[in-house]
Amino acid sequence: MPTFSSYDGTKIAYHVSGDGPPLVCLPGGMRDSVYLGDLGGLSAHRRLIMLDLRGTGRSEVPADLGTCRCDRLVADVEALREHLGLASMDLLAHCAGANVAIQYASEHPDRVDTLTLITPSVLAVGIEISADVRLRTARLRADEPWFPEAYAALEAITAGRATDGSWEAVAPFLHGRWDEAAQALQAADAEQKNSEVVRAFGAEGAFRPAETRAALAHFTAPVLLLAGEVDLNSPPPAMAELAALFPRAEMVTQPGAGHHPWLDDAQRFVTTVTTFLD
Repeated sequence: MPTFSSYDGTKIAYHVSGDGPPLVCLPGGMRDSVYLGDLGGLSAHRRLIMLDLRGTGRSEVPADLGTCRCDRLVADVEALREHLGLASMDLLAHCAGANVAIQYASEHPDRVDTLTLITPSVLAVGIEISADVRLRTARLRADEPWFPEAYAALEAITAGRATDGSWEAVAPFLHGRWDEAAQALQAADAEQKNSEVVRAFGAEGAFRPAETRAALAHFTAPVLLLAGEVDLNSPPPAMAELAALFPRAEMVTQPGAGHHPWLDDAQRFVTTVTTFLD
């Protein structure tokens, strides 16, 4: 697996698969990028360069965990661009990785050709997702056999009465289909994370919403924001609010999709992304 030395000497790893123009991909959740797979077959159209953010996957855990803070990860993305010899790049990010991508775009707008945000987190821009929005999104799944238990757990979480079991019970809401593939992805989550690195990612100072919003107002590259219709983590109303912050954003809501839309309908996902990139 290829690696490069970032600005402070930390060894950063990345995975390469597929053919075509390069597409730099940032994973979410400070998780090993292996969970992205080949993004539903997107590697048949693009050369996917999937970064293991510092402290995750095959990348080194830095001596200073403070460098794993979201805003400081921007420097690793820039170091990767330089390592690859790209004057500018197409950038894709999922979930929490979108916070890194958004801050990178705000700091280096001339180095981003296109920005693709897949069910993104909105911490970097300070959008609040209300309990009502999450509950309304969850009720779209009322016909699922697991719904009663999961919805009761969600109500407990939104009311501040969460237990450890509550978070496990709501897991099906993150997936368009609660099948074996989704359950395997969910089960691997804890194994693919370093809890200390996850805490460092969102430490104080990680996000500067007002400053980031102001910068994005002048970000003129094309943006695709792909939402999942039933995604409890990044519900469509919040995604529409995020899209409105960009001058040239296109929002697409994938029917029946959860937080990992490439698993729910790979063909539709790949078609949406490649149409945008092409």
